[in-house]
Amino acid sequence: MGKDYYKALGLTKSATDDEIKKAYKKMALKYHPDKNKSPGAEEKFKEIAEAYEVLSDPEKRKMYDLGGSDYAQNGTSGPSGTNFSYTYTGDPRATFASFFGSEDPFSAFFSNLGGVGGPYGGRNDEDIIMDDGFTSHGGPAFGPQGFTRSFNMGGMGKQQIKQDPPVNHDLYVSLEEVLKGCVKRMKITRKVLNNDGSFRREDKVLSITVKPGWKAGTRITYQKEGDQHPSRLPADVVFVIKDKPDPRFKRDGMDLRYTAKISLRDALCGCVLQIPTLTGSRVQLKCQELIKPNSVKRIAGQGLPNPKEPSKRGDIIVNFDIKFPDSLEPNTRQLLYDILPA
Repeated sequence: MGKDYYKALGLTKSATDDEIKKAYKKMALKYHPDKNKSPGAEEKFKEIAEAYEVLSDPEKRKMYDLGGSDYAQNGTSGPSGTNFSYTYTGDPRATFASFFGSEDPFSAFFSNLGGVGGPYGGRNDEDIIMDDGFTSHGGPAFGPQGFTRSFNMGGMGKQQIKQDPPVNHDLYVSLEEVLKGCVKRMKITRKVLNNDGSFRREDKVLSITVKPGWKAGTRITYQKEGDQHPSRLPADVVFVIKDKPDPRFKRDGMDLRYTAKISLRDALCGCVLQIPTLTGSRVQLKCQELIKPNSVKRIAGQGLPNPKEPSKRGDIIVNFDIKFPDSLEPNTRQLLYDILPA
């Protein structure tokens, strides 16, 4: 079967997505070659990065489960007859940076405390108690007073290091961007601590990968990208997804609500409508029966993707705004009175 990605992360084939993330986080911090100088650490770091790249992607994991690592990497036709191609980039640091939002999530901590060889003496990665929110896809929000983390400072015992509260930014995305996914580049400005204790202003551009189907309220967290301070951990910078208003649609989960304006004649006699979609095309909607003010029609599969299964999409829900005439001629009024049921 080739490489055993589950074994590389210490998992079984029944592992959940959350268990895969936790296993990678723990092992990546343990075997990062900048912190772990033992023989074989760098190779192990690369091995677990490759395993995570495959198992964290639902489609790649499915292909791997069907045919093994050779199938996942080389596109060998598996039992289902489907070809799938995956080539690992060979850059475990890129995987690490994508997961943590930084190549080294401890850099600010070590610089604030004088580095690994600084005044507090050497420390191992295992001495740092990490919160489960340390992923690039949004950790928990902390209260306005920030929070503390415990660190084992050699013979000094555990010290409580306070972190500044998260800095939140709204990130507006259009429905088209939610449909296809996109990469947003956001510039932040922060204070950076110099070696002499002074500060300088630094601009930094953060790349945010918005996945298809992400909902409003989704949080993308970049650890310790806030202002630096000599005695505190920098704040996390958190981007919160917001829906950009759309003149055509209103989002309702995976569905899109669209209001079609029609005349009373069309409502009573039937009509053919051209309904817009997010791809720019239009879908023909035939309305042959009576349309009442509370009538609803669905256009299947033209909504937004399911964030967990992007191949599945919601619907466009069509509501109707029936325009009544402002006035009627007496003979028309009488004619309608005669022909319409009481």
